[in-house]
Amino acid sequence: MSVFHRREFLNRSAILSAAALAGSNLNIAQAAEAATTKKGAANDRLRVAVVGVRGRGMAHINGYLGKNNCEIVAICDCDEAVIGNAMKKITGVQKEAPKYHKDIRQLLDDKDIDIVSIATPNHWHALAAAWAMRAGKDVYCEKPLTHNVHEGRLLVEATKKYGKILQTGTQSRSNPGMREAVQYLHDGKAGKVELAYGTCYKPRPSIGKVDGPQQPPATMDYNLWCGPAPVIQPHRKTKNGTVHYDWHWIWEYGNGDFGNQGVHEADKARWGLGQTGMPSTAVSVGGRLGYIDDGETANTQLCLYTYPDGRHVIFEVRGLKTEPYMTSKVGNIWFGTDGYVVCPSYAGGFAFDRDGKKVAEFKGGGDQYHFDNFVQAVRSRKPETLNCNAEEGHLSAAMCHLANISYRLGDKTTLDKADSVYAGCAPAVEALDRMRSHLKDNGVDVSKDPGMVGALLTLDPKTEKITKAGHADLAKANAMLFREYRKGFDITEAV
Repeated sequence: MSVFHRREFLNRSAILSAAALAGSNLNIAQAAEAATTKKGAANDRLRVAVVGVRGRGMAHINGYLGKNNCEIVAICDCDEAVIGNAMKKITGVQKEAPKYHKDIRQLLDDKDIDIVSIATPNHWHALAAAWAMRAGKDVYCEKPLTHNVHEGRLLVEATKKYGKILQTGTQSRSNPGMREAVQYLHDGKAGKVELAYGTCYKPRPSIGKVDGPQQPPATMDYNLWCGPAPVIQPHRKTKNGTVHYDWHWIWEYGNGDFGNQGVHEADKARWGLGQTGMPSTAVSVGGRLGYIDDGETANTQLCLYTYPDGRHVIFEVRGLKTEPYMTSKVGNIWFGTDGYVVCPSYAGGFAFDRDGKKVAEFKGGGDQYHFDNFVQAVRSRKPETLNCNAEEGHLSAAMCHLANISYRLGDKTTLDKADSVYAGCAPAVEALDRMRSHLKDNGVDVSKDPGMVGALLTLDPKTEKITKAGHADLAKANAMLFREYRKGFDITEAV
């Protein structure tokens, strides 16, 4: 299968303009408040459909319900057993139940729907967004925007082809505290910043092992749930059920915790460094360590990216018990010549000088800012005002995907042999030592328990193709930038 039938690389001037937008906390807060309280005539009402309502979809419902003159007219979920909370919430506020669709294709036939808000599993994100734009809808799509790298470029093209607004759900981009922290960096107040460190330290216990395939819920259309992915009976059974949530740790559907929680921090790391393209190199080391279960993705991962200007992003996933790094368990640290900035939350953080003295504080945030920013762009038809458009969502999701490709193409070996992977980047070597100490604290013998030492991927940032894959097969590496799609669920047909 040829995976790269693409037009010339799109001009990024609009993206650069969007990156330059950063008002004061006061202005952002006032704009958000004005949007939230805006009342409009019925002909100014935006009709919203939310797709996927079991978990994160409820936050989407709260983002529109009773706000910005929006009306939630439909919900969609392939499992009818999970829609109760959504129906109750919407009906209680709007005094009328929304339509329920099990199949997104039926929802998209409704020409009265203006916005499709997507909170499905990762493997559905890009396809649902592409279908919605083709059907004439604007889209808010949860992170990660994509399940693989090339889907992102296709979605960027789709926004241009169909003239639609697409916001990626990395909501830190709209939080006043985070915008002020990033502006502090961009203004040079921490000096020259050459390294960003992202952390995703979240406990992820074993999902257990089962003897064989399990049955999906009888209330679910499992063929629809699989969508573009192969129809394979689920092979996992935990408190989350046979299908729900633990798909994050299965490659066909999820992208591990890096593509789950971590993509927020990867997005902020890249944003703070001012990077508007792909890295030149990417490599990842780690493993699913500390237990044996039916999960496939890494619960421990250390990733290094080098960008064309020589600056680095280090990203670390820890799913076992751990202490924070520089107060950050889920967050970011940017290191500059004149100080550093630590943001241990979505909503902001602190700036320190070289002596560790706190010199600034940034705070303020919440999901609503991001939904408000999206709705404002929908009304204005100005995609450059989006705080996280398709291009930004694509580039940040690609960081997760490239790390996972490196990891999956790597050598299964003990992590005491991983030092050479990070040669030339002293902070990464130091981070590897910290990671090995962390594993030892959790009973993992890094000289005996095998992990994965990833392949060093070299990329052409313009074509977004891999030009070298270390000792791994180059054709196989490039094939992993995309996927095979099932008939009837092929994203290329929609773009």
